[in-house]
Amino acid sequence: MNTDKNEHNHEGGIAILRQAMEALAELVHFQYEVEPTRDHVDERYDCIIRVKNYDTELRWCVEVKNRLTKGDELKALRWKENAKYPLLLATKYIPPQAAFRLRENGIQFVDTVGNAFINQPPLFIFVQGNKPKPGEIVAAPAARLFKGVGLKIVYLLLCRPELVVRPYRELADMAGVALGTVNVTVMELIKKGFILDMGKKGKKLLDTKTLFDRWIAAYPDNLKPKLLLGRFRGDGDWWKDAQLDPVYAQCGGEVAAAKLTGYLKPGAVTLYVDKNRLPELVITNRLKKDPQGNVEILQRFWPPKNGFGEGDTVHPILVYADLLALGEQRTMETAQILYERYLDKYFE
Repeated sequence: MNTDKNEHNHEGGIAILRQAMEALAELVHFQYEVEPTRDHVDERYDCIIRVKNYDTELRWCVEVKNRLTKGDELKALRWKENAKYPLLLATKYIPPQAAFRLRENGIQFVDTVGNAFINQPPLFIFVQGNKPKPGEIVAAPAARLFKGVGLKIVYLLLCRPELVVRPYRELADMAGVALGTVNVTVMELIKKGFILDMGKKGKKLLDTKTLFDRWIAAYPDNLKPKLLLGRFRGDGDWWKDAQLDPVYAQCGGEVAAAKLTGYLKPGAVTLYVDKNRLPELVITNRLKKDPQGNVEILQRFWPPKNGFGEGDTVHPILVYADLLALGEQRTMETAQILYERYLDKYFE
């Protein structure tokens, strides 16, 4: 949303939009005009775009992103319900999987290489699969902070900000990482303004909402795959009767979301477990190894209890990340409910 963009970023965003509209104009005849939001009631968006297609005139509220994340997709689901005109996302490039996901969720989009989903009668366009030329769009490299096991330390601090003053050795033991990883991660957090080092007065975690957003965007690709212990399948709704001991196993993903919100009917099961107790868990619940199974079991990276989840569910921050990683409309809607009910208070 257009809440705190400076003039330079705004102009850059309009340039992305214009480039995307020119790419779309190669597919269908239309004329367009970009209007500032101050000319309209709603100034939360980057601009309004007015498109004339023969005798039809259409308008969209436009949100421009240099790079679209799943977090942005979730926000778009909420924005599109409240916009004066239909919402249109504009960005540099949307890969096929994201294009399909956006279409399924009813989110209209355009990108600078000619991919688009427009569904505003009488205009309907869906193009996916166009790719940028080599070197045309260079993704910004992820900061080291959000690339690997340092994400485990960030997660501990997001769940319990007071841990920022604890000894590095204690944090290393809690996350199951090397002492050097904690040192590098904390130094990066200080460098990027997420931790204020006050010397003898200790440290303080800052800008937690931005840190949360960055962690959520990085977790599905940069940490979660490294945690996978295996995929399995079980008999029917076995998880409903499963008795998980929170000391060594907790549910995340759809099952945790269903328990926390009462909104979702789970289609898959995500479990975070103590690696050493995996055989016992599999045998007790009669799970069978299956690469295509709907039960994913991942290694837990936090100590049992101690504020990292209640009972047999992991912390809502991790549940939220799991839901966004799935990217389906039903899980995105549930993620929004979860955020409003459990996470909003963290970032007030």
